[in-house]
Amino acid sequence: MTETNYDIIILGAGPAGLQAAIHSARKGLKVLILGKNDKSSLWWAHIENFCCTLEISGEQILKTGQQQAESFGALFFNEDVLKIVAPDLMSADGNVFTIQTETKVFKTKAIIICTGTTRNKLGVPGEKDLFGKGVSYCVECDGNFFRNEEVAVVGGESAAAGGALHLTHLASKVHLVSKTFNFAPELMERLKNENIIIHEGAEVEKITGTSGVDGLVLKDGNKLDVTGVFIELGAKGVMSLAAELGISLDDSMKFIETDKQQRTNVPGIFAAGDICGPPLQMAKAVGEGCVAGLSAAKFVRRT
Repeated sequence: MTETNYDIIILGAGPAGLQAAIHSARKGLKVLILGKNDKSSLWWAHIENFCCTLEISGEQILKTGQQQAESFGALFFNEDVLKIVAPDLMSADGNVFTIQTETKVFKTKAIIICTGTTRNKLGVPGEKDLFGKGVSYCVECDGNFFRNEEVAVVGGESAAAGGALHLTHLASKVHLVSKTFNFAPELMERLKNENIIIHEGAEVEKITGTSGVDGLVLKDGNKLDVTGVFIELGAKGVMSLAAELGISLDDSMKFIETDKQQRTNVPGIFAAGDICGPPLQMAKAVGEGCVAGLSAAKFVRRT
């Protein structure tokens, strides 16, 4: 790749980034996507709640999305971003951002951040091997696959409690596992009233299974005979990157704050998808990616 100057550079090749690329590239702009789609959590998912498609693999969606983006002229480059330098209005470049990767330095008039979030992991045996085979980090995304099955939610914050409550409408039995619980007593009472089995003071030793999850072993030796394990320990975004660029975060300090046009508080920087907060759903990511791509294209045309 010899070209280094682009109208728009998109960070992340998940559903938000691909949709942003499709819409901005169709405007006739030079668009570069930094990232690889198999790094997206969607790659390993099975989707059944996206409009106009029956059940489809995340891998298939992402591969098709990349082909669409490329058909409109967008380019892909698989390297991680090391540094972004904001425009120096006193320089000859004026309003141009500089993006440094492992081997290249790119210039761009606008940036769309679609890096998603990294779900916090338990770090126990079986978690990685059984991801997508019964281990999930998103109740809203995957809960429907566990109808009439016994499942466990691991986590002690309100998101875990909410996930457990959601699963009571789907699963035959729901366990909630955590060393400590950090939510209101009223919420704990509601969990108990919904017949959720609370394992307070419990820690996970390992997740068992071969082709799929068949159990959750606790450090006290007990084993829960579950076929699904939902790990709800929160998520990490690109907060260090946001801090360096002066991008405003939401009240939780976990997600990038945008307006309805997916604009951040920094002119020329847009954001879309999971990095903007819940619900962490593909449909939301695609919609925000569309808006971000169109907004960034409009911004570039004006500058």
